[in-house]
Amino acid sequence: MLRGRWIGVLCLCLVVAGVFAFLGQWQLERAIDTEPTAPGITEDVRPLADVVMPGQYLPEPYVGQRVETEGTWVAGDFLVVSSRFNDGAEGYWVTGQLRVDERTSIAVALGWAPDRESADAAASALESDAAGTIAEITGRVISDEGTSLPTKDDPYAMSRMSPAMLLSQWHDTEQLSMYRPYLASIEAPAGLDDIDSPAPDEISPVNWLNVFYAIEWAVFAGFAFYIWYRLAKDRWELEVEEFEERAAAAS
Repeated sequence: MLRGRWIGVLCLCLVVAGVFAFLGQWQLERAIDTEPTAPGITEDVRPLADVVMPGQYLPEPYVGQRVETEGTWVAGDFLVVSSRFNDGAEGYWVTGQLRVDERTSIAVALGWAPDRESADAAASALESDAAGTIAEITGRVISDEGTSLPTKDDPYAMSRMSPAMLLSQWHDTEQLSMYRPYLASIEAPAGLDDIDSPAPDEISPVNWLNVFYAIEWAVFAGFAFYIWYRLAKDRWELEVEEFEERAAAAS
């Protein structure tokens, strides 16, 4: 093991292990948030523009953040989304397109209804009374749920709250800039129940996946030394065996 070749291999293992140790430290540094989000921060109402911009994904610390914004309801775009739960009861959301400036909109879930008839009636009432009017909305900003395939019976039916799916049915969308997340309004209009939208769970300051990766790098570093030891030991045992065979033959 003290021969030049094996010392050279040991030096190479030291370099490899050092790289692995550096990567492990790098992962560990990113596993612990030294400036975690303050508890209850999502309950402070902030301007929408301070939390997310049109076209951007919602940053994790702001999922469920209470925000406020102002805009105009676009006529013809009060749509119903199914498979919505309030306190465990399945029902429907009535949604609308809120034009927050000349060519920028955000999808808003206004309220919950226990059946489709009530949801359609509320959407019709909003179309008659609210379309074209200015509204001030306070709600939680929530990430897009993603799209789903429509049913054959009703190609316009929606079972997920997806601004992208709503956009396909909205009016006046040419060169429209959109927010990727949507708002769940805190207060519902007449004819609808308030949406059950509790504060999100507090985010842990420890990213356990990064901790796991850091442990993996430490194991790899140890394995580099083990390989050197195993190769050197096997070579030493082979030389000892050859020496004993020569000694036996000479006697």
